[in-house]
Amino acid sequence: MNNTPPTFRIHREGYSTLGKLGAALAIISALAYLLLPRRAFGFVAGTSGLILGFFTQFFRNPPRTTPVIHKAVIAPADGTIVAIEPTEENEYFHDTRLKISIYMSALNVHVNRAPISGTVVYNRYHPGKYLVAFHPKASELNERNTVVLETTNGQPVLVRQIAGLLARRIRYFLRDGQAVGAGDELGFIKFGSRCDVFLPLDARAKVYLDQRVTGGETVLAELP
Repeated sequence: MNNTPPTFRIHREGYSTLGKLGAALAIISALAYLLLPRRAFGFVAGTSGLILGFFTQFFRNPPRTTPVIHKAVIAPADGTIVAIEPTEENEYFHDTRLKISIYMSALNVHVNRAPISGTVVYNRYHPGKYLVAFHPKASELNERNTVVLETTNGQPVLVRQIAGLLARRIRYFLRDGQAVGAGDELGFIKFGSRCDVFLPLDARAKVYLDQRVTGGETVLAELP
């Protein structure tokens, strides 16, 4: 028996959206078939297929193999590294931390994953604005969800899901006190967004600006 997971899967967050969109596009195409010339119908049907294909790839959930490396912090999202810098973190730590930011375009996989194995010690959702995801103040002003995971030796790592200009819904799956493994699903953000990771200042970054990373696989940093 072949137990290899399929290479293309749809995340459960996409079922409702894709179902409603598919039904709406099917109705539009049917009306175009009945009311428009064949050439116009072909254009409508083709455009409908492209739209459905775009949204389908957005909700894809490919399998990932998370490396087991001592002290490693794994990328919580697919995307591009847009910041590696000391930053004041004023929600949980209230001090300066090393921030690594990942920008997710609409073409990236939008499943968010736990960067370390540990226990959820803090989990808070905040409504907010919808500035572009790479705006410096997006981490403080936008709709966001903050999760802090603590390793078995007491090392906390903060992950913040941040909505963007088009990302109008953050989904978060973890609860306080829950034990998670590195690479486990943490949440999902719809339609372009950002994910920030806050680490101790003496953590060693293993990525560079503009590098493309893979959620659940790329090593972001090494904890002290």
